[in-house]
Amino acid sequence: MTTLKSEVELNNFYIFNSDHGTVEGEEHKKLLYYYPNTDHLDVQMKTLGLSEAMIQFTMSFKPDGPIDAIGTEKRRQIYFQPEDKYWMIMTLNVPTIKKSKDGVDITEYLSDDVQNNVYQNVLKQAYYMYRLFNGTFERTLASSDVYTLKTKLEQFFTAYLTTIRLQHCDLLNVFNGMQFLPLNRQTFLNVQCFINSLECKHPIIKHSAFMYNEHLVWSGIEPADMQVVYQYLITTLLPAHVSSELLCGSMPRNAASPFAASALHHGRFITGPENLKTSKNIGKVPTVFIYTQDKKEPDEYFLVVYRALSASLCLFISATEELTLELFQELDEFIGPNLTEVVSEIAEYCTKQTPTQANIASETTPRFIYFNKLNLAYKSTVHLDNKQNGNLSITKDCCKIMADLNEHKDAMGYAGEIIVKTMKDYWVVAKVSNLREFYVGLQQKQANLIDISDEVEKLCENELKGIFFHTV
Repeated sequence: MTTLKSEVELNNFYIFNSDHGTVEGEEHKKLLYYYPNTDHLDVQMKTLGLSEAMIQFTMSFKPDGPIDAIGTEKRRQIYFQPEDKYWMIMTLNVPTIKKSKDGVDITEYLSDDVQNNVYQNVLKQAYYMYRLFNGTFERTLASSDVYTLKTKLEQFFTAYLTTIRLQHCDLLNVFNGMQFLPLNRQTFLNVQCFINSLECKHPIIKHSAFMYNEHLVWSGIEPADMQVVYQYLITTLLPAHVSSELLCGSMPRNAASPFAASALHHGRFITGPENLKTSKNIGKVPTVFIYTQDKKEPDEYFLVVYRALSASLCLFISATEELTLELFQELDEFIGPNLTEVVSEIAEYCTKQTPTQANIASETTPRFIYFNKLNLAYKSTVHLDNKQNGNLSITKDCCKIMADLNEHKDAMGYAGEIIVKTMKDYWVVAKVSNLREFYVGLQQKQANLIDISDEVEKLCENELKGIFFHTV
């Protein structure tokens, strides 16, 4: 018998406004963006019409909110309504496994491999990433016209969709959290003093964020806004500009710090002038929209990113300010030496915290994912890096079970625990307490529920010190 398995694939992706094209014969005006553009317009309109009909039909059965997903044997449609009257829809091809026995081919569709909660958040993240750089759909339409909106959608999503690795999406996509770097009091205080001095000396800087490798140390903007900026930094901006430092976009979590004193070098701007000595203009500086709570309109900022050694400093400067080469030179003169000193101290601290070879986890060591909804922080030993290329320390099936348990976490209430055992002696534990979630995967033969519970308690004690979990 021979088997051949396919992966989940993007069939189509489109955005439409149900208020547009209400006159007969002008229905095509509803459609704002469609991928792939190789599909004939008749196919696009038929696809849109079926989705719109399904939305209207399901409203009778789901009055509490918009439709989330619809599945058939071969397709799964994910729905998201980011703004009033606007819909984003992503259609996925369900993975298949083809078996051939005695000359007979059998195709089986693996619908369980497409997890709604995972891909709904993939779709939501696509919108929030678009909104970060372009603002809301309605804001563009109000300040310009439909043609401008369509142009922005075309430019952004045509590039963005190629970066999504659908086959490797999992529980981390549900969280879209941030990794924080724990420091001792003195080191963190030095980081804080550096940022305060910078903002005091240059009041043009409204907010700042400080990152070391892929870990967030400090942020002056709200977690929900920083969450989107963080994803942009670790998935797009930093890997594209500092691949040599981040090992092609990712630094292994437990790797020793490679930054010794001999590796010190002057920092540089990642967004802004490439070379302050030879550049004649400020180069490309993106603008971002920060949707602060309790404000009807977003704040628009220039996002200036400066990097020295393994640290990235994000500066949010009001878009109404004028950026000049002189300003960048002043910033460089202050940031360069001070940031180098701070980063050297962080690197030294992290090197001391690196586990010895004897303490490095073995294959039988429990792996976990922790997420705190209050500050959007996460920690994972399941994922060996942030590149989302399937580099996992547990089986993919075990990771899918974690996502399934997350989808049913409401059943655990304020505090609860679910333990699942697979046919291959894998145990998966989901623990919820006070807006914190903890998922553990471990392989133990001949273990019972008491043994697994004790193992999870030890893991919480060793890895999440100081974090209190309510007993179930």
